[in-house]
Amino acid sequence: MSFSRRNFLIATGVAAASTTVLSACSSSDKGSTDKNIPSMSNAKTMNIPVGTKADSVGPAPEVPGAVKGGTIYSLDQFDMDHLDPAQIYVSTEIAITRPILRGLTGYKLDNKGGATLVGDVATDAGTMKDGGKTWSFTIKDGIKWEDGSDLSMDDVRHTFERLFASFVTEGPRYVQQWMVGGDKYKGPYDGKKLDSLEISGNTVTFHLTEPRTDFNFTLAEAGYGLVNKKKDTKEKYDKQPFALGPYRIGNRDIGKSLTYVRNEHWDPKTDAIRNAYPDKYVFQFGFELVASTDRYIADKGNDQYAMSIFNEVAPERIAQVLTNATLKKRVLTQVDTVTYYWPINMTRIKDLKVRQAINYAWPHQQLQTIRGGASTSELATTILSPVTPGYEKFDLYGTDKKPGGDPVKAKALLKEAGKVGQKLVIAYQSSDASVKSAVAIKNALEAAGFQVVNKQVDKSTFYTQIGKIDNTFDLFAAGWSPDWPGGYSVFYPCWDGKNIGDGRSNYAQLNDPSVNKAIDAASKIVDVNEANKAWGAIDRQIMELAAVVPDYHSIRNWMYGSKVGNVVFDAGNTCVALTKLYAKK
Repeated sequence: MSFSRRNFLIATGVAAASTTVLSACSSSDKGSTDKNIPSMSNAKTMNIPVGTKADSVGPAPEVPGAVKGGTIYSLDQFDMDHLDPAQIYVSTEIAITRPILRGLTGYKLDNKGGATLVGDVATDAGTMKDGGKTWSFTIKDGIKWEDGSDLSMDDVRHTFERLFASFVTEGPRYVQQWMVGGDKYKGPYDGKKLDSLEISGNTVTFHLTEPRTDFNFTLAEAGYGLVNKKKDTKEKYDKQPFALGPYRIGNRDIGKSLTYVRNEHWDPKTDAIRNAYPDKYVFQFGFELVASTDRYIADKGNDQYAMSIFNEVAPERIAQVLTNATLKKRVLTQVDTVTYYWPINMTRIKDLKVRQAINYAWPHQQLQTIRGGASTSELATTILSPVTPGYEKFDLYGTDKKPGGDPVKAKALLKEAGKVGQKLVIAYQSSDASVKSAVAIKNALEAAGFQVVNKQVDKSTFYTQIGKIDNTFDLFAAGWSPDWPGGYSVFYPCWDGKNIGDGRSNYAQLNDPSVNKAIDAASKIVDVNEANKAWGAIDRQIMELAAVVPDYHSIRNWMYGSKVGNVVFDAGNTCVALTKLYAKK
């Protein structure tokens, strides 16, 4: 579901709500041409540049006005399903682990909202040879784990070899796919090494099966965070990973709270990315959107030092917050690259006309209203977002003309297929907003002739459940942003038949030979413009198969307490930048 990745954008005037004027919009608006309203049409894509060796030297730039000390709290709905970096592929897990995990490369933020790819534990962003089939990274001196032991090259090797172990099912699969011999390697626990991973002194070299000029971007993913070999507890590592960043896990009460305290062995001189102003982070779970928003509005006690990595302003409070100049100053508003959609389980719903009927019946406008209107989202008709390279505007199922759905057209398709009364089992998260959306979807689909059964799935394990290939759901909510600029990191992980399996992100289990062939062909196109055309064509190809219902593109509104300083967007990981926060005195 991973919906926070490398492609990012900056809408005109939309870096924070304090510099943005939000005017009221009808909930039926698909977007707005008013440049003061955050929207896809007013946003532009930006490629993240690769920094120099000097850019990779720590310490990270100081945040103007920041002070050291104090505690930052969070108010969020749910705990993390995974903290083992090898299993991380969801935006909340990415965001929350930035203060404790480090990788070979990462994203350095400036004070203007921009990001640059730099070396994290590596001295730079890598050296490419053989057209991208060979990549080398040299490790910095002085990097230590939370117990004071040195980061070793054995740790580096082990980090990447353990990706191939059978218990690793949830994280990104790029390294496993591209490493020479990776198709047969089973991990390091039987004592075997991966020969295509070469260690020489303080340098690690990756030998790939194909040219990947973007491999240094790939390694910036949280899923490739480093693991201490001696502390590796396999499956149990998921609950308490060993820290290499400026913080380590202090206490954890699963489902309720997670506390970070300082890692006294972290040396800021080795880290060009992270600042470490608060003494402690206390992440608190179990807060629905209305509850957290009301506490932010009240702004009392420790809540003055609180923020959220997931919870945005509740739809019920959007108008109140965004039309109040005082409250709006405490909102970070950001147009995101994500497309939220509802994959249709292709192993269960095999009739094309039935899948088309679902698309025609979809209540886009009603769902947007539930989310809070056009200030929170724009309606989607494609898999790629309008700000992603390769995007091509098309609308196969009449969303623009009938945003509330077309039950007449949907029912006609069901009649043609002989499937009036078709049962649909829909999975959704057990949150207030999801319940409201599920009711709207059920009503719309039943008006079109379906029989709908809604199933609540626990929030903390939702993506694990829908990621099982033998799940019993026909339709489920998901979302995706490109892992880095371009169509490959959207279409390979989510729509290629090779990426079907437990924990994988091809939730629809689409395994169409023509789509698979098109993805393979597009990935080999060198010319950027031609490649983008190919990815746009693949988008249309999948939508013609009606394997998914595109729902919306997100405009995020994160509220926070009055004593939280420097709440900014991490443009590399597309989330709130935790290591840039500070507690005001």
